[in-house]
Amino acid sequence: MKCPFCEHLEDRVIDSRTSKEGNAIRRRRECLLCGKRFTSYERVEDLVPMVVKKDGRRETFDMNKIKNGLLIACKKRPIGADKLDEIVDSIEKRLVGLGVKEIQSTWIGEQIMSELKDLDKVAYVRFASVYRQFKDINDLMDEVKTLFDHKDRK
Repeated sequence: MKCPFCEHLEDRVIDSRTSKEGNAIRRRRECLLCGKRFTSYERVEDLVPMVVKKDGRRETFDMNKIKNGLLIACKKRPIGADKLDEIVDSIEKRLVGLGVKEIQSTWIGEQIMSELKDLDKVAYVRFASVYRQFKDINDLMDEVKTLFDHKDRK
């Protein structure tokens, strides 16, 4: 494992634990060169489908893209990193559970929006504005109105 601080390739494992969900092993490591500590995760590689983009391109599913999109949408919002990790894990688990070889990128986007709608309305609108590619303020206002109408129905 390469040290994220000095890039040395030798380290020692200080502690190993199973994650809460039981799908990964968390390891605390210490670099043998610089002495700094870092965490790594070991997980079983699931057979994930290819993502079919809107323009027809296909690419390998990358949960880091979901995480980055969530981080941008949730920037300066009172949402912990653990909650974002739960959302990413939940979406990945649903995706793998479908058992398909290809999935439309729109399915992933809708899953993210569904999670954000329940978590934080501001983050939801931020993500929706990029995902739905609002053309002007009227599109944004329509989305916010839909959000409030949905809230009023509950």
